[in-house]
Amino acid sequence: MPPKEIEFKHHPALAQRERISVAQPKMAGNERNYVMDCFDTNWISSNGKYIAAFEESFAKFCNVKHAVAANNGTTALHLALVALDLKPGDEVIIPTVTYIATANAVRYCGATPVLVDVCADTMNIDPNDIERKITSKTRGVIPVHLYGHPADMEAINQIAQKHGLWVVEDAAEAHGAQVLGQRVGSLGTCATFSFFGNKIITTGEGGMITTNDDDLAAKLRLYRGQGMDPTRRYWFPVIGYNYRMTNIQAAIGLAQMEGVDKALTDRETLAGWYNDALAGLQDKVILPTQAKWAKQAFWMYNIFLRDGGEYQRDEVMRRLDEMGIETRPVFYPMHVLPPYKEESSYPVADLWSQRGINLPTHQNLTEADVDRIAHSLRMALAQQ
Repeated sequence: MPPKEIEFKHHPALAQRERISVAQPKMAGNERNYVMDCFDTNWISSNGKYIAAFEESFAKFCNVKHAVAANNGTTALHLALVALDLKPGDEVIIPTVTYIATANAVRYCGATPVLVDVCADTMNIDPNDIERKITSKTRGVIPVHLYGHPADMEAINQIAQKHGLWVVEDAAEAHGAQVLGQRVGSLGTCATFSFFGNKIITTGEGGMITTNDDDLAAKLRLYRGQGMDPTRRYWFPVIGYNYRMTNIQAAIGLAQMEGVDKALTDRETLAGWYNDALAGLQDKVILPTQAKWAKQAFWMYNIFLRDGGEYQRDEVMRRLDEMGIETRPVFYPMHVLPPYKEESSYPVADLWSQRGINLPTHQNLTEADVDRIAHSLRMALAQQ
């Protein structure tokens, strides 16, 4: 436990020790009203006015022609790959540092995820490593906008165009992030998003695919609804999937979209609080960086230990947990996980994934909370 004599600028009494969660949704708008409207009108399943309204709102947000809702982010990614006709024997290039759904969706199609290393500053896919991994079997690239910082889409698109590849942005964690002033979701062949309960915009569970390609959008809608012909009820020309979003999920999502600008501003403010509060710890930890061409969305505020490895990182997290601060480790690289294990070396991923910590990042945090987290982190690091 922290010494009782420690005083915080904004939080003088740590003795209260309310637990600070690493993530939580904020429901401060019309979420309840819209959900109750679904109940009152009996439109609770995969039909209803909120689905189209949510899709329209999200398409406008990303500045694209089409947004196709799905029941979660993983199915959105799988749906995109199916609509792009990914087949067994094909290869798709992905970063080794990502949530496992990126790799799994490729495998669902019988294709092979080909792993590449990440950049040391953002932990996003390294464009220089992409071209080295392209073969005659490569069909596309899935850059992941990790933790809210966008990948270098300008470089990635140049490589993709050179080799005739499609690009699927995995934007599950990056609602509102920008590359050269343009929002993610509009920077590739298509993009996929997650609306899980810890995301910047949430529907509890839910996903979305965005695209400017009319034909691709039509395929996405066809495969999403069991493959039923939109002009001939109960006629199924293809094998499809039941990946539809419910009207209740979309009702929550529409209400969330009404507050998306504030959500992004609040996270930017939160990151500023963290930057100030942790400035004195930069001899021990590395704070987030932002590329000159990027605007990150701060889904998670990440720090990296300057020294040590997984054991030291986990010890810091354990001490924070004892002080009532929930954290998360940075994702394990795919190449160390049993389903995708490789003996190959990925130097940046191998080093930095062992040192990364997700600090609490959500709209309900106050500056006092950040002050407490910073002081707790200082104490945890002092025990190293």
